[in-house]
Amino acid sequence: MIRGTEFAELRAFAAVAQERSFRRAAARLGVTPSALSHVIRALEERLGAKLLHRTTRSVAPTEAGAALLERLVPAVAEIEQAVSEVGAFSDRPRGRLRLNLPRLAAEAVLIPRLGQFTQLYPDIVFDLMIDDGMADIVAEGFDAGIRSGSHVHGDMIAVPLTPHLRVAVVASPAYVASRGSPATPSDLREHRCINYRWARDGAVYRWRFERSGETVEIRVDAVITVNDTNLIIGAALAGIGFAYILEDVVSEHIAAGRLVRVLDEWCQPVTGFHLYYSGRRHLSAPLRALIEFFRFGTPSAHLFIAQ
Repeated sequence: MIRGTEFAELRAFAAVAQERSFRRAAARLGVTPSALSHVIRALEERLGAKLLHRTTRSVAPTEAGAALLERLVPAVAEIEQAVSEVGAFSDRPRGRLRLNLPRLAAEAVLIPRLGQFTQLYPDIVFDLMIDDGMADIVAEGFDAGIRSGSHVHGDMIAVPLTPHLRVAVVASPAYVASRGSPATPSDLREHRCINYRWARDGAVYRWRFERSGETVEIRVDAVITVNDTNLIIGAALAGIGFAYILEDVVSEHIAAGRLVRVLDEWCQPVTGFHLYYSGRRHLSAPLRALIEFFRFGTPSAHLFIAQ
């Protein structure tokens, strides 16, 4: 039988191994990094195995640690879910929600609604991981994620949160004045461009266009490739070249004249943001509350939710 201290040690190890940082894991668990380090050392001594490689700059699981983590993450998630489900028998949901989502979804979809949600459900706390890549939310112990619907795997249950989104190809007025505007997507091959690279697998995002039933995917020669949307915006504003990015991210810059939009007729709507979770697990009370809030909770949320 696992004692309470042993479960706390295992949960602490899982947090450090997932976050790859004692500081971030300590913040997630609400303890100090030094206390967390002491807990991990006690666990390693008890098991007689080194679980983490530590340097001054990084933390990574050893072979033994990786094997333990693979079995531990779903087990801890199941226990935490079971505890959360017990809360469903109380008058109001309580517990922690771990969500993985890109910055745009956090800023435009979730954060503006959290104030009202936390007033309705003061016993639910959030643990948000901002991640512009594609996380394995089950393996990494998240309750749910938010992504564009086109990026949600088919084995997940997806709840639409927004209407369709649009992409935009933009550059600074100075760049367009000096280099001109592309007339077709293929013309972008003759321009300096700014690419986005997925941090997790290293793949470069393809520029996809559609008009009158014709679909074109362009591989551009990038002057700079980054894995952060803010850097893409900054590079475009600095006159480095054209960027391919969601319209909502740059709409204020376009309206203010800081960026110029091109190929508008080729940029068709794309699937909006969805909240998704594993269909193999029961809905926890906090996650169920969040879904119902987005669907029916307030007039503003009801208008925002995709119909």
